[in-house]
Amino acid sequence: MQRIGVIGVGEIGRAIVTGLCEAPGERPEVFLSPRGARAAKELSERYERVRVCAGNQEVVDRSELVIVAVRPPDRHEALAGLRVDDDRIVVNVMAGVANDDLRGQLATGATLVRAIPLPAVRDRESVTVTCPAHPAVDALFDRLGGVLLVEDEAAFNVFSALTATLTTHLSYLATLTSWAAGHGLPAEVAERYVRGLFQDLGRALGDESRSLRQLAADHETPNGSNERIRTTWFTPATSAALTQALDDLLDRLD
Repeated sequence: MQRIGVIGVGEIGRAIVTGLCEAPGERPEVFLSPRGARAAKELSERYERVRVCAGNQEVVDRSELVIVAVRPPDRHEALAGLRVDDDRIVVNVMAGVANDDLRGQLATGATLVRAIPLPAVRDRESVTVTCPAHPAVDALFDRLGGVLLVEDEAAFNVFSALTATLTTHLSYLATLTSWAAGHGLPAEVAERYVRGLFQDLGRALGDESRSLRQLAADHETPNGSNERIRTTWFTPATSAALTQALDDLLDRLD
């Protein structure tokens, strides 16, 4: 695709544009909606082939492939009255919005593909889940770190539920930092240490020869401090609560 449009220039929209514009090889023309005006302006000033359009209809008219990245609650307002010709490809990155729902709102016969790009596509370091397979969409996200294809939207929703755990993990790290600060460490020192601690652990995740349970065991000494915290805090009850929360979310996504 040589002409790509983005409707909704928030965190994910900005990450996609940055990744595409800094990827090796030929760069596409990118047309941005005025939603997220500050980010759109910044991107257009930074990259020669990025332009801000007057409205969402202009984005669609100028593009071969359109990425819809608005917040789900804002989609009815943002997409109202939008005319999408059947020869367009629409990539739906809105969490919890099925392709049938989006097609009904747009009233189009265009090809619709769902995707779950993560912020790390900015650095082309994140695999993007897509459904269904489409060569142009797969090629786009392959440039941004790789593609993981799934067969149907039921499986896609499982992946979507997994992405909903990201801020929980960050809040866990913030709680560790607050605990350390409460015991006398300067807050900035505690945060720096926690960040480094888990960045190092993140690098271990690159070793796919070991399962996650094996990695946990390898970082734990029998009867040691790690085992004590895990077995005291991450009990069968807390594990069941997490499982239930994910099941409840999946029911909403379905």
